[in-house]
Amino acid sequence: MGTDLHAPLGRNRKTGSRRPGVLRLGRIAASLCLFAIGGFSLYTAFRGDGLERPKPSATEQAATPSSNTPQPPASANQAADGMPRAEPRSGANVEQMVTGDGSVVTKYSPRPRDGGGPVLVDAMQIGQDPRMAAQPNEALLEETPFGRLPIVGPDGRRPMDQYARPASGARGVRIAIVVSGLGLSQTGTQRAIAELPEEITFAFAASGNSLQRWMQEARRGGHEILLQVPLEPFDYPANDPGPETLLTSKPVARNIENLHKAMGEITNYTGIMNYLGGRFLSDSTAMEPVMRDIGKRGLLFLDDGTSAQSKTAVVAKGTELPYAFADLQLDGQLDINAVLKKLDELERIARKNGQAIGVASAFDESVDAIAKWSEEAAMRGIEIVGVAALTSAPQNP
Repeated sequence: MGTDLHAPLGRNRKTGSRRPGVLRLGRIAASLCLFAIGGFSLYTAFRGDGLERPKPSATEQAATPSSNTPQPPASANQAADGMPRAEPRSGANVEQMVTGDGSVVTKYSPRPRDGGGPVLVDAMQIGQDPRMAAQPNEALLEETPFGRLPIVGPDGRRPMDQYARPASGARGVRIAIVVSGLGLSQTGTQRAIAELPEEITFAFAASGNSLQRWMQEARRGGHEILLQVPLEPFDYPANDPGPETLLTSKPVARNIENLHKAMGEITNYTGIMNYLGGRFLSDSTAMEPVMRDIGKRGLLFLDDGTSAQSKTAVVAKGTELPYAFADLQLDGQLDINAVLKKLDELERIARKNGQAIGVASAFDESVDAIAKWSEEAAMRGIEIVGVAALTSAPQNP
């Protein structure tokens, strides 16, 4: 009689009953498993030290802090190992001079640091690790009723340094291009972030929508960003920049409160830019406390250059506020060829002065022209930089 190759192993082909030999082997295997488990249990009962972590000696216990013992908080200016931390310029006197051709000459001379012994020098002074660019440095924020506002860190680091786009430092023609009004139009904002190169600076309007999300996308893309604060124009209220506009007729405390409300909308910006504001910028009395607060928080101020009566330079110098002026409005005429001509004019200004700043709005024509022009700029020896690189900023001591 042939053998049925498809019959289940250990089962009688005709009756379907299991074979006695297979059953006996199964019982033996089960007994061996029970014996092994029982033996292991007895071993661990009498030799628990083999499965437990060895207890530390009295000396080790004294040297190791208990998890229940509260530990003193690490100082903001100390590294994790307790070594004092210092920023790079803490051991130098820094002086800057502007030469006749507009070049900036920086002079460094040594000075003693406070205290004795070694220090850990934090060299990441300008810019932020790209992997963390969408997240704020918590040491540069303070909690307020208006949200988290920028401040200078315990080690003297300013937000305008932390969130700036690092420049190459090479000598040559440098241009900053600022695309403003982001957040007011979802499609315009999305298109600017998607199509403009990372060298372009973005300015977000405080009255815009979904600002934190757009900010994070822009920062992940490598962009330096500014916050636009609504300031009173000459034809206010016929031309209204939006809610909580800073007005020359309002008390100082109210203007500072509205400034802080705007500042709390997003994080990770290097400075403030005006949204309209011809009248406010021409009133030094109204400007001074506002600019002083901006400078105290380690931010820069960019004047869009539209007001011939602006007192920004005078007030900024009096308050030691880092500031800059835009040299050109690039899209006064909404036509791609007209914007390209303005960009060429901006380049001529930069070649004459060594640097220039252009401002545009997030219109389709402007985005298209800036994207096209930027592709060819590097081939002509132009470096496009973040606006923080072109401010007349008093350096940290």
